[in-house]
Parts: sequence; structure tokens; C-alpha cells
Amino acid sequence: MVDLTHLMENEVFMAFASYTTIVLSKMMFMSTATAFYRLTRKVFANPEDCATFGKGEIAKKYLRTDDRVERVRRAHLNDLENIVPFLGIGLLYSLSAPDLSTAILHFRLFVGARIYHTIAYLIPLPQPNRALAFFLGYGVTLSMAYRLLRSRLYL
Repeated sequence: MVDLTHLMENEVFMAFASYTTIVLSKMMFMSTATAFYRLTRKVFANPEDCATFGKGEIAKKYLRTDDRVERVRRAHLNDLENIVPFLGIGLLYSLSAPDLSTAILHFRLFVGARIYHTIAYLIPLPQPNRALAFFLGYGVTLSMAYRLLRSRLYL
């Protein structure tokens, strides 16, 4: 059984917990941003969501898509696709006793890449800005997976 006090003394794990909190908070912000854009632009995906604005044919005009809402929604979906693997691999990596400075570099690069990816998606910045941010974050997760498998390979 894992001793939680020992875990809290693990500097790499605490760094992982800190950067994970940042990236998860950013991801939570994206769901709020999606809701904000849906409400302010009166764009809804489900009939029951637009019941406040009327019934029948009146409500149907709010069942539509909007480029701005879709852009925020896609950025949020991209977060889900990239942050979830980072959480799993990063947790295992942080518990595998990596070098502290190397681990912090991985965590900082990932969080920075995800924040920049969101900025590049929402402004929008011209490509390859978003693609470079995506591949940097993806590469960081792959790097942690490789280091984890290389150092703790039990296949």
C-alpha cells in the first residue's frame, strides 16, 4: 500500500500534481467558454436547451451551428484527446523516480503547449502555430512514455 505522506514528499509527483491542476483548470475553462459562446450567440445543439427562447418553430431557429461555438468546442475536444493521455502517462512517469529537472521540463512544455494551442485555436493564429503546439504536447507525452518503458520495462 502506498504511504500518502511519502507520496507528498515526492518532488516529481508534487510537480506533476501542480502542472496537472493547471492544465485541468484550463480544460474546465474551455467547457465554460463553450457554454458562454452558446448562450451569447443563442446557438444550441438540443431542443430542450433552447426552450427558454420559445417553443416550436421559434425554438428551432436556435438549433444551429455557429463557427465561433464550433471553434471553442473543437479546442475543448482536442484538450480531452491530449490531456487524458498526459494524465495517465504523466502519473506513471512521475512515480517512476525520474530526474526532477527532466520531469519538470516535460510538465512545463506540455502545459505551455496546451495553453498556446488554445490561444492559437481561438484567436485563430495561422498554421503551423496550432500544429506545432499540438505536436510539442504530443511529443512530450510520447517522451514520458518512452522514458517510463525504458526505465521500468516489465513486459
